Amino acid sequence: MTARPPFLLCLVTDRVAAGGDDALVRSCAAAARAVPAGALGIEVREKDLAARGLLDLVRRIRAAVAGTGTPVLVNDRLDVALAAGADGVHLPGTGLAPADARRAFGGLVGVSTHSAAALAALDPACVDFATFGPVFDTPSKRAYGAPQGLDRLREAAAASRVPVLAIGGIEASSVAGVLAAGAAGVAVIRAVLAARDPGEAAVRLIERVIGSEGGAGTGRG
Repeated sequence: MTARPPFLLCLVTDRVAAGGDDALVRSCAAAARAVPAGALGIEVREKDLAARGLLDLVRRIRAAVAGTGTPVLVNDRLDVALAAGADGVHLPGTGLAPADARRAFGGLVGVSTHSAAALAALDPACVDFATFGPVFDTPSKRAYGAPQGLDRLREAAAASRVPVLAIGGIEASSVAGVLAAGAAGVAVIRAVLAARDPGEAAVRLIERVIGSEGGAGTGRG
């Protein structure tokens, strides 16, 4: 890892896990208001929504977290990110090339990866951070294969020139392990959205990241 990530915790949205659109917006707002400014980023990832519905949701989430210093990114859809005035875009590994996204968009650029080779190929001039996983088993990531585990995370993080956020089955209890393996932070869905108190859950995760080796701070490198 050659730079700090733009945030320590990435909350990836899932309307089903949250209990619906309204509950998702409330959970995002609760998490953003509970944690220190700059510690949290929100990735709006709702693959089943068409452009208009996704745009409306991104705008609602941006309005709900306004003033908290929480960047909102859109998964895959650069057009929606631009239309919504989002703070970033998160690209799937088979999506738009990061260099093309960087030329078209002035915000943060993240990329999903599932191998050390994919991470090693990322250019830090075009990519601000990457996610790697799934590290542990989780329903949302089973389509991407078996869990990678900590050893593969360690290899991937060592090969990367951009900060790596571990994703896939991450809980507060597993934060120390993934950071010890080289992750710069974590990305979660259910650990926050399925919690009784999303704000408290986000704070617990942030505290574990900050308290673990490697969780030294935030800000673009």
